[in-house]
Amino acid sequence: EVQLVESGGGLVQAGGSLRLSCVVSGFAYDDYAIGWFRQVPGKDREGVSCIRSIRGSTYYADSVKGRFTISRDNAKNTVYLQMSSLKPEDTAVYYCAIRDTVSFYGPSGDLLEAPSYDYWGQGTQVTVSS
Repeated sequence: EVQLVESGGGLVQAGGSLRLSCVVSGFAYDDYAIGWFRQVPGKDREGVSCIRSIRGSTYYADSVKGRFTISRDNAKNTVYLQMSSLKPEDTAVYYCAIRDTVSFYGPSGDLLEAPSYDYWGQGTQVTVSS
């Protein structure tokens, strides 16, 4: 059974930082991508960042470039999202998700498309106050 468990959300003032963690277990593929997404009520789930197992390639949405950093600790089966210079518009429920990329040859932007991911965590709330 594939499981993803997020943690690290909370309330922070604008300009502050948070680090989210996503512990992954049970995924059988060696070629995969783990993504972070966020969602606010009434809007579609938005891709924030992802990291591939092959070479550790990373991708970011324009809205978070230069402020968020995705990383991984393979020994702990954990992916992190370090969020800095947070803004009120970063307020959302943040989810991590995983998909295989064994036959993926599309543009990197496709890896930030939520419908392409197969397994999801339960989400963690991030609230940035002004």
